Amino acid sequence: MIDAVDLFCGAGGLTAGMRRAGVRVHAGYDIEAQCRHAYEVNNGAAFVAQDVKTLTRDELEAWYPAVGGRYRLLAGCAPCQPFSTYNQGRDTSTDSKWPLLYHFARLIEEVQPELVTMENVPDVTKHGVYDDFVTNLENQGYQVWAKRVACVEYGLPQHRRRHVLLASKLGPIELIKPTHPDTPITVQEMIGDLPRIAAGTCDPDDPMHRAATLTPVNLQRILSSREGGTWRDWPPHLVAECHRKASGKTYPSVYGRLRRNEPSPTMTTLCYGFGNGRFGHYEQARALSLREAAILQSFPRDYEFMPSDQITFKAVGRMIGNAVPVRLGEVIGQSLMRHVRKHRRDQNR
Repeated sequence: MIDAVDLFCGAGGLTAGMRRAGVRVHAGYDIEAQCRHAYEVNNGAAFVAQDVKTLTRDELEAWYPAVGGRYRLLAGCAPCQPFSTYNQGRDTSTDSKWPLLYHFARLIEEVQPELVTMENVPDVTKHGVYDDFVTNLENQGYQVWAKRVACVEYGLPQHRRRHVLLASKLGPIELIKPTHPDTPITVQEMIGDLPRIAAGTCDPDDPMHRAATLTPVNLQRILSSREGGTWRDWPPHLVAECHRKASGKTYPSVYGRLRRNEPSPTMTTLCYGFGNGRFGHYEQARALSLREAAILQSFPRDYEFMPSDQITFKAVGRMIGNAVPVRLGEVIGQSLMRHVRKHRRDQNR
């Protein structure tokens, strides 16, 4: 019913979620060639290592089957670094990623798909390129729904907020209502049954269930941290020099442990590092494993990111942190599928 191409596809989080909802995704485009294995092995779709800036109308249209009764979807999550709150105070106007939304808009204008979806950080709406993107859609006859989404309200075990846009030439469109508005899924529910491992070790049955090594001082620090706690729990001799300064005291969440009975914080590209956020396991003396971080991003437990002999924390952590959570992709897919079914019913009346 819906045929899709996923721009800026990364390791395939959006594609995997949309496929779960019944959307037929034919291909994904990304410049990160390391994502090819994860995207193709798990999703049965083609991965094209190509810059969207060079993508042409003919290349894109070739992925859509020439059959009646189906709807074309162009999906994309342009890299969010220029719009991220982490860049506050830094001039990002010359960032090479900045014009990518304009190229996304160009392809929409050239191909004229019936459906469009875009996902990004909430602060994307503060930039002129986003306003131009929405205006361009509306000028082409698309009806646009766009709001900030609390992913935890849709069953993602993570306090992650994203801006989601849906656009359609078929009529008014909106995201489905929250599926878990009052019953968030917790960290323990998602990862509590995984085998115990120590820092610097790997589960022999799952090469992704591996935890980064801790230095002797960081091992002492995590042993001194309570569940849900931070470096403020430590005895004075373990506190880093930077946190003793007035400026460092404003960063209480680094070197933190998760809370088992709450959703996790946002998974970042450094989600495997104890010192990079609240990524310490809630009871084991280690940081999250790569598998645990992927599960908290709602990837299936058997999702392959790289061949087992090529897995590195940096490469896989980058894929996990940059991914659209699979559950959010599923919610987007469900919303689009519901929309086209309603359109068909209305046409048949």
